[in-house]
Amino acid sequence: MWVSDYPFIREGEFCATLSEWSLSKFSSAAVSTVSQLRWRSLPVRSKVIVDGPVSFDGRRPKQSQPSIEGQNNGPDLSDARRRNGCASDNHHRCIGDEALILISLRCRNLTRLKLRTCRELTDAGMAAFAKNCKGLKKLSCGSCAFGAKGMNAVLDNCSSLEELSVKRLRGITDVAAAEPIGPGVAAASLKTICLKELYNGQCFGPLIIGAKKLRTLKLFRCSGDWDKLLQVIADRVTGMVEIHLERLQVSDLGLAGISNSLDLEILHLVKTPECTNSGLVAVAERCKLLRKLHIDGWKANRISDEGLVAIAKSCPNLQELVLIGVNPTLVSLEMLASNCQNLERLALCGSDTVGDAEISCIAGKCIALKKLCIKSCPVSDNGLEALGGGCPNLVKVKVKKCRGVTPEGAEWLRASRPSLAVNLDTCEPEQDASASDGGAQDNVAEPPAAAAAPAQVPAPNIGSSSAGRSASFKSRLGLLSGRSIVASTLRRWSGGNSSSSSSRGE
Repeated sequence: MWVSDYPFIREGEFCATLSEWSLSKFSSAAVSTVSQLRWRSLPVRSKVIVDGPVSFDGRRPKQSQPSIEGQNNGPDLSDARRRNGCASDNHHRCIGDEALILISLRCRNLTRLKLRTCRELTDAGMAAFAKNCKGLKKLSCGSCAFGAKGMNAVLDNCSSLEELSVKRLRGITDVAAAEPIGPGVAAASLKTICLKELYNGQCFGPLIIGAKKLRTLKLFRCSGDWDKLLQVIADRVTGMVEIHLERLQVSDLGLAGISNSLDLEILHLVKTPECTNSGLVAVAERCKLLRKLHIDGWKANRISDEGLVAIAKSCPNLQELVLIGVNPTLVSLEMLASNCQNLERLALCGSDTVGDAEISCIAGKCIALKKLCIKSCPVSDNGLEALGGGCPNLVKVKVKKCRGVTPEGAEWLRASRPSLAVNLDTCEPEQDASASDGGAQDNVAEPPAAAAAPAQVPAPNIGSSSAGRSASFKSRLGLLSGRSIVASTLRRWSGGNSSSSSSRGE
């Protein structure tokens, strides 16, 4: 079977979504097809997405079920389920060791692997896979059952690994007795590490510290005190250019450690209420190459003009600034507009102090500004009128949930600047808030009462079942999800330019 028979496969890349029924009943014909797709196309990169469990209700979108057994549209899923005696099975089934080992034997040139909800996958299966696919470059796993031994097997065998993303690794249960993960031979090549929703993400400390070429570190909703580890990481790993911290127990001590990353260009601080002006000043004074700064202050009022003025004074290369739940005034906005001449993207969300006067200041002094997002701020039509004659390079304005702005005001702005894209949404403010997995903030809202007086995150009580642990984790970290204008706007703004590997060339 040639690659040309599969329009969803790009030349030089094998991509298949493998469900439980297709792997557990993997026929010799299917194995032959996978093998031919691999070696006949002579791929430099290969990719397999193991997506389990797959619901047997037949409602999975067609485009997520590429054929691996036929030349045209592949086997009908309902027929396959009936042949395998699964038509009346209402339970989810998961990819296991045997299936993953089969992939590793037939696809030894595999470079990218994505595992989701593979709860029957064990340390032994991961170890066997790692020995067969030593050229792996990207690994992403979420809600899988294997633990530290399986992860260490990958790190000990895959010397070309560049990107590692781990979310809710269920095989690591006891925080105190968790086996250290890494560094292994993979530490020499790792450039990106992303850890999400882990009780004990700190057991990855040896790996992070040992990854001397690490460029991007993302930590989302991982419990425990991260201050000391961040200090050690910044001392040992000096080349980091991008750091994301979201709903993490980190204070100014951790930010002081981060300030040792002198090449830092991108920093996201999302809902870290123990971080204050002092920590931001420390980062500003040493990380002078900063280009992108996202702060979700959760309306804790711990970061204000003092920290923003320090950024304005020390980081003249700033191109993108996102402030959510932060209250800047004319003092800091004037300084940012005057000193950061390259500022092109600005988002102000949930700020009680950003009104017409502040928008007028931005309009008059932010000469390079191209895109502006204003959400849940006390701005009126007068502020939009100021934009009519300011910001000569402005191409897009998004205004959402600003009660003082009327459709007539938006129409006036469109009429006065026909080349300007004006997006107005006057719906009522929402009551929840979250940040996306990519680090861009979602809806702006008040934090829990505890956020006003930050306290240490208690060590989670690990239950005997994964379900109990998941419920406890969500309740402790207050996970909220959703999509909003800010996340959408920032994704369009970035346009793929936030990659750490190309950040210097911008």
